[in-house]
Amino acid sequence: MENEQLISAEEFSMHHHVEISFIQTLHEYGLIETKMVEEKTFISANDLSQLEKFARMHYDMDINIEGIEAIHNLLEKISVMQQQLSSLRNKLMLYED
Repeated sequence: MENEQLISAEEFSMHHHVEISFIQTLHEYGLIETKMVEEKTFISANDLSQLEKFARMHYDMDINIEGIEAIHNLLEKISVMQQQLSSLRNKLMLYED
């Protein structure tokens, strides 16, 4: 997380109306990275959009942390499979021409 912009977890929680414990739990499950600076929790700007998605899932759709983790893992697998499919299509196009 060096040389990255950090956002205070406290500011995020106030702005998005989420509990700090929610952010800590996401970190414990390995879904986001946090950094402690002078006993305060910070979130990398790179994880901000992911954290916002997780907060919407939890607070708007009432999905628990285990469900968020499962959804996240499935979306990651789909993304990898889409990249593989694209790569295979490109290779196939080389042989078709």
